Amino acid sequence: MLNILWGMFFLCAFLMGISQTLFNHNPSIWNNLVAAVFSSSQTAFEIALNLTGILCFWLGLLKIAEKSGIIRSFSRLLQPLFSKIMPEVPAGSPALDSVIMNISANVLGLDNAATPMGLKAMEQLQELNPNKDKASPAQILFMVINASSVTLIPITILMYRSQFGSLNPTAVFVPILLATSISTLVGFFSVAIALRLPIWHKIVWAYLISFMLLIGGGAWYFCSLPTESRLSFSSFVGNGLLFSIISIFILSGFIRKINVYETFIAGAKEGFDIAIRIIPYLVAMLVGIAVFRASGIMDALIDLMAKGIAFLGWNTDFVAALPTAFIKPLSGSGARAMMLETYTHYGVDSFPAFVSSVIQGSTETTFYVLAVYFGAVKISRVGVALPCALLADIFGIVSAILLSYLFYQ
Repeated sequence: MLNILWGMFFLCAFLMGISQTLFNHNPSIWNNLVAAVFSSSQTAFEIALNLTGILCFWLGLLKIAEKSGIIRSFSRLLQPLFSKIMPEVPAGSPALDSVIMNISANVLGLDNAATPMGLKAMEQLQELNPNKDKASPAQILFMVINASSVTLIPITILMYRSQFGSLNPTAVFVPILLATSISTLVGFFSVAIALRLPIWHKIVWAYLISFMLLIGGGAWYFCSLPTESRLSFSSFVGNGLLFSIISIFILSGFIRKINVYETFIAGAKEGFDIAIRIIPYLVAMLVGIAVFRASGIMDALIDLMAKGIAFLGWNTDFVAALPTAFIKPLSGSGARAMMLETYTHYGVDSFPAFVSSVIQGSTETTFYVLAVYFGAVKISRVGVALPCALLADIFGIVSAILLSYLFYQ
C-alpha cells in the first residue's frame, strides 16, 4: 500500500506538471515541484532533529519508570482490555505497558510524551512480531489508535484561538472532543472487524462504555466552567499533569533506590538511535506529500468538491475549511498553517475558522504517524493499517463538519 501511494504522489505531480506546461503555459510549475523536493527534505531532517531531544528525554524517563515498576503498576488498570484486543501479546509483556502509557499520554494531550512512548511500544511489539517486515495485528491496532488520537483537552488549538482574539476560544472544545472520540471508535472497530479481533467480550465493552462516559463527563464539566476560565484551566491541567508525571517517575526511582541519572542516560541513548533510524522514512513521506501539494492537485480537488456540493444544493459554508481537512492526514504543520490562514482570511470566530479548528483536533497526522512508527522498526508491509486509519480520518472529519453546524453560535 505504501509503495503504491508513495509512487502515486510523484507520478500524479509529474503528470500535473506536464499538463500545466502544455495546456496552461505554466512552466514555473517545475520550479515549484523541485523547490518542494529540497525544502521538504530539509524539513524532514529538521523534524527528526527536533524530535531527538524529546525522544532522548522521555525515553530516559521511561527507563526510570520501567525499572522502578511504576509503569507496570499503572498499566494494570488497562491490562484486562489490551489482553483481549491484543491476544498475541503475552500477559505481563513490557510492550503492553508502553502501549498503555502512550495511549494515556495521548488522551491527556501530552503530545511530547506520547511519541517517545509510542516508538518504544512499537519496538517492543516488533520483538514479538514473527514477520519482521509485515505489521502484526497488535501493531496495526496500535498505529490506528494513535492515528485517530483521542484527546480530552486540545490545548494547542484553544491557545491559537485565544491568540487570534476569539471572543470564545473554548467554543470548539466539545465538538473536538466528540469528533475525535468518533474517529477513535471507528478506527478501533474497523481494525477489529478487518482482523477479526475478539472484541465482543464483556470486558471490552465495559471499558468502551466507561470511555464514552468519561468523554461525556469531561465535556459536561468543561462546559460548566465559566467561559473566561476554560482556557487557563485547560493549560493548567495539561501542563500540571505533564510535570507531575516527570516528578513521579523520578521520585519512584529514588524510592526504589535506583541511580536515576545513569538509568536516564541509558534510556536517552535509545532515543537517539530511534531518531536516526526514522530520518529516511520521514524524508520519503514528506517529500512525496510536498510535491503532491505543490503540483496544485490539492487545490483542484477542493474546487471540484465545492462545485459538486453546490450542485447538490447543500450548504457550502464549510468548504473554506476543506484545505485543513485534506492536508490533515498528510501534514500536521501544513494543516495547522491552513487553519491559521483560515483564521486570518475569514476571522477567528467565523464559521469556516470554527470548522477548521474542529477538523484540526478531530484526528492525527496519519501519514506522519505511519511513517514514524513503522519506519522506526523498518516495517514496509502495513496491511490494513492505512485504510483503517484513513477511514477513521474520514469519519472524524465528517463528524467535525456536522458537529460544527450543531455547535456553532
